[in-house]
Amino acid sequence: MLNHIQHLGRAVKQAQYRQHRALETALVAAGSTLAQWDALRAIGRMPGASSHDLALATFQTDQAFGTLANRLVTQGLIERRPGEGRRIEHFLNKQGERMLVTANEIAMQVLTDKFGVLNATEQKQLLKLLSKLVEAEDTGLE
Repeated sequence: MLNHIQHLGRAVKQAQYRQHRALETALVAAGSTLAQWDALRAIGRMPGASSHDLALATFQTDQAFGTLANRLVTQGLIERRPGEGRRIEHFLNKQGERMLVTANEIAMQVLTDKFGVLNATEQKQLLKLLSKLVEAEDTGLE
């Protein structure tokens, strides 16, 4: 029989999977994907960031982010400009900014629906607990 820690790990994974699936479905209907939305958000938060920094921010490898960034350029959503040395800097253009606004609205609705089963206090408690797990790993306390 699985112990409670394994059940907890599976429940977190299952909730994440369902959230991602719902986001992906809703974003595709608007002409985007979960990976694209995440990349646009990262570029919007960190204009001029390198591919490496954006890969880290979006939980991707450098190669995977480079492929995604090339698609975003082809779709007319971002600009890539030479930076210092071999660095390539990333910026949203007007179309990318519009897509980000649209995708943010969609994501807000999906996430509100998904987390709506929790009241405001429970949502804050869950965020606090998940943040504690992330911070423990970031500081090596795990």
